[in-house]
Amino acid sequence: MRTTRRAVLGAGIAAAGSGLITACTGSSHHSGHDNKPSAAPRGDYVSPDGREVADAEAKRNPGPERKVKLTATRTRLDLGGPTVNTWAYGDRLPGREVRVTAGDTLALTLANHLPEPTSVHWHGLALRNDMDGVPDLTQRPIKAGASFEYRFAVPHPGTYWFHPHSGVQQDRGLYAPLIVEDPKEPLRYDKEWVVVLDDWADGVDGSTPDAVLAELGKGMDSMDHGDMGHGGHDMSGMSASGEKSPSPKTSGPSRMMMGSRSDLLGDDAGDVTYPYYLVNGRTAEAPESFRAKPGDRIRIRLINAGGDTAFRIALGGHKMTVTHTDGFPVEHTTTDALLLGMGERYDVLVTAQDGVFPLVALAEGKEKTAMALLRTGGGTAPEPSVRPAELSGKAVMADRLKADGNVRLSDRKPDRTVELRLTGGMDKYDWGFNGQKYDPSQRHPVRAGERVRLVFTNTTTMWHPVHLHGHTFALADGGPRKDTAIVLPKQTLTVDFDADNPGLWMIHCHNVYHAEAGMMTVLGYRR
Repeated sequence: MRTTRRAVLGAGIAAAGSGLITACTGSSHHSGHDNKPSAAPRGDYVSPDGREVADAEAKRNPGPERKVKLTATRTRLDLGGPTVNTWAYGDRLPGREVRVTAGDTLALTLANHLPEPTSVHWHGLALRNDMDGVPDLTQRPIKAGASFEYRFAVPHPGTYWFHPHSGVQQDRGLYAPLIVEDPKEPLRYDKEWVVVLDDWADGVDGSTPDAVLAELGKGMDSMDHGDMGHGGHDMSGMSASGEKSPSPKTSGPSRMMMGSRSDLLGDDAGDVTYPYYLVNGRTAEAPESFRAKPGDRIRIRLINAGGDTAFRIALGGHKMTVTHTDGFPVEHTTTDALLLGMGERYDVLVTAQDGVFPLVALAEGKEKTAMALLRTGGGTAPEPSVRPAELSGKAVMADRLKADGNVRLSDRKPDRTVELRLTGGMDKYDWGFNGQKYDPSQRHPVRAGERVRLVFTNTTTMWHPVHLHGHTFALADGGPRKDTAIVLPKQTLTVDFDADNPGLWMIHCHNVYHAEAGMMTVLGYRR
């Protein structure tokens, strides 16, 4: 059975009184300072398929159509030696790259051949709200055996990616790059290399992301050493997305990580220990090779698609010049290494030397590495365990970058401040915002045209990569434009954005396990 976008919206979102998407009770007044989400009567908020959303889409002047067909399916993948049963887009990892030009209309039909509902979120795009891919908020889940057409204008050039927003499906093989080319590209380069980083456990010794979540969800408080030996505990009940959580069907080894320390991220760098770390779907023992000529200027587009791992990345024998982060240009900065939290993207330029060079991604705080090779001439490939000196050199994070002048936000005082405390911990695995778990009916209100300030105060002992859907925000003091940014333990991150894309938009931690445990909330545009 094929479920069309029109049918889904007609039966679900447009009929606001029947679903989770707009139905809620109570009210709250408009103010310039919001610490608590409101539960406003339905109709008080812009609906994902409302007139305001359609008007915003029309202003984007949707251009030529780019049609794509995508299938989410169970498959077996070769990771470069290890083979695993998993879920993926087709039979490749990452999924086949989708490439469009800014201004195009993407018309992508997803066929769901998985055994459970799924969705597609277009990470980083300021797209129309009813195409954002969040089940029970902006669309109905795409049922097993059904299909759904995502159709929207693609407004901004840059490096993006897409993945499900259904449970912990993202920590399988369901992800792929989305590259939006600039018709007036100012950079000059000879070649382009898209590099996707990932951490991998699915299908290894019986592990699944659901089993990993089940183990973590038990919390440290309720675990003894015997419990920690297995990852298949039953977490029956409701997931953070509001759906019935599938009980893990396998019991793999324990994946809970203890004592992962990072000099950049703090004393708790991750919750999950993975057996493999990948660059473009390959282990360091069987790396991908990218071929170029000595002297070529190469644009490397870096995407962290991991579930629970930050990566420190460096190219042996080369400096990298950072040109973009999360799709938006920055003042060019030269560095030895970069740190990418989950969901972050960076573009860099390198001038290729002569030989064979390792592009190494160190799993930050987890001490294992992934690798790919840059080949411009003869030579022997380095060992899989190679650690180029650049990994220990200057490492750039977003707070050390400045936005390019063409994309810097104008000076303006915020009309509204939304304060979000990041709360919870490993003991009870009770991650949330302001001490609350995700509830799709609760919204932090904003109004179109406002300059909104988000204040993320991390009360926890762990770092979190926070992601805002449908917008880009600016870091303070002329910092870069981003949609995903790291909030360090016991620190506060303040960012501003212009409320120029009406709808209901997620804010969440991009650690897939923290998000599913409850560290998600909703920003809602008032009518």
